[in-house]
This record gives sequence, structure tokens and C-alpha cells, in this order.
Amino acid sequence: MLIMIPIVANGLAVEEIISSFKMGSSRDLAKYFENTVELNVNGSQGDFSRSQAELVFRDFFKRYPAEDFQVVHKGESHQNIKYLIGYYSSDECTFRVLIKGREFNDQMRIYSMDFKKD
Repeated sequence: MLIMIPIVANGLAVEEIISSFKMGSSRDLAKYFENTVELNVNGSQGDFSRSQAELVFRDFFKRYPAEDFQVVHKGESHQNIKYLIGYYSSDECTFRVLIKGREFNDQMRIYSMDFKKD
């Protein structure tokens, strides 16, 4: 699973996002979504409102219950885009995750998430 997230803005937010994945909590994860989130889950992609994206992840976490989430890299681009790359593991499979976000009003906002089955 490949995830990019605005990381430099608020270290606590990044830890809470990681925790949301480890616990499989779509509600906690959705607190960090932009109003519109671009999602790509194993080739099924689209733009979703915050509430729609929360439902997508609720279903995802039900289908692939969380076992672990490991961050392998996090950083920031020259365009102030924060990102997080990691692996989301369930008992069935592992996804490479890329989360992208940016800081808005001193809060991290995820605008794009990409999950690819490893």
C-alpha cells in the first residue's frame, strides 16, 4: 500500500493517521480527509467526498481487517506536498500505500490515497 500524507505539518496527525490504519478506523481516518479525496484501491479509482471516502474505507477495513501498518518512508516535496509510503497488512494480503496531503490552517489534509495489492 502506498500512502502520501502531509507529515511535516503535525507529527501528531501522522501518528493518528497511522493508528487509524492499524485499528482499521475509517471514522478516525476521515478526520484528515480534504473535502474531496482521490482514491485508487487496487485499480478501482475515483474522486469521493469526505463522507463517501469514509464509507469506502469502512468497507475496505471490513473486507481486509487490519493486522499491521508499517511506514517505510515519509517526506515532503518542493511543492509542499507531504507524503507517506507504507504497507497495510491484513490476514488475507498486503497493500502498498501512498498517501498525499498538504497543510491547511495548520492541519494535515489528505487529498489522495493509493492502495495497490502487493
